[in-house]
Amino acid sequence: MSLQVYLNGEFVDKEKATVSVYDHGLLYGDGIFEGIRVYNKRVFMLAEHVERLYESALAIRLEIPISPDEMTAAVEETVARNGLTEGYVRLVVTRGAGTLGLDIRRTSNPQVVIIADSITLYPEELYENGLEIITASTIRNHPVALSPRIKSLNYLNNILAKIEATDSGCLEALMLNHRGEVAECTGDNIFIVKRGVLKTPTADAGILEGVTRNVVMDLARKADIPVVECTLERHDIYTADECFLTGTAAEVIPVVKLDGRPIGTGEPGPITRDLRERFRTFAHGE
Repeated sequence: MSLQVYLNGEFVDKEKATVSVYDHGLLYGDGIFEGIRVYNKRVFMLAEHVERLYESALAIRLEIPISPDEMTAAVEETVARNGLTEGYVRLVVTRGAGTLGLDIRRTSNPQVVIIADSITLYPEELYENGLEIITASTIRNHPVALSPRIKSLNYLNNILAKIEATDSGCLEALMLNHRGEVAECTGDNIFIVKRGVLKTPTADAGILEGVTRNVVMDLARKADIPVVECTLERHDIYTADECFLTGTAAEVIPVVKLDGRPIGTGEPGPITRDLRERFRTFAHGE
C-alpha cells in the first residue's frame, strides 16, 4: 500500500501528491517547513514544532490556511494513516501558485503538505564511534539578510556547505557566521563539553534554535550539568573535551574530529554518551 500524503485537507497516494510548477515554493524556495520525529507512535514535541512553523510563517507574511489546532490534528492523522511507529514527519507550507515574478500579491492557495515516512540520517556505527566533520568555507547567511530563525524552504546556504563536507569525505560540516564565530552545522546544532560544562552558541550567532537543542539543554540541567550559551570559536572546538551535534533527524550524535584534528580523546565522551541515553529515554517516553 502506498504511503498517504496529506495535501490541503485530503489524503492522496505519494505518487499523486503534486503541486503546481508555478508554486513559489518551487520557483523561489518561498515557503517553510518543519521536520518532526515519531517515537512509539507519538509525534515528538509536536506543539513546539507547530508553534515554530507558525512563527516562521508570520515572519515571511505567509498565511497558513488552517489553524494550529487543525495542523496538529492533520499531522497526527497522517502518522496514524501510515501506521508509523518510528519515523519522521516533514511538514511543508508553500506560498502557492503565482506568476513568474516575486510579488507575493500575485500568488494564491498556499499548499499544506504533510509527509510521514521513515528516515535514517547517519549509520548506527557513527553514533557509537563519532562523526568526523570539516569547517565549510561557506558561512551561514547574514542574520540581517535572512534570519536563521525562519525555517524556510531556501536551504541552498546549507546545501553548499554540505557539498563541501561530502566532497571531503565527511557527512557534516561546521558553519561559521559572518563574524567568523561558530554557528551550527548544515543540519544540526553543535555543543561542546569543557571541564564538565556544556556549551553551545547563542541564538545571535546565527543559528536555528533547534527543538532537540532545547530538549538536550533541559535534560542536561536536570542532570546537574552546567549549561552555557556563549560565543564559540573553532579554537574552542579544537580544544574541547567532547563535542556532539543535535537535530530532529540526527538526535544526539558525537563528533570526534574537526578538520582532521581529534577532539578530546578522539572518542565519544562520557557526558555525550549520558545525554544521548537521556534523550533516547525521554523521546521514547520511558
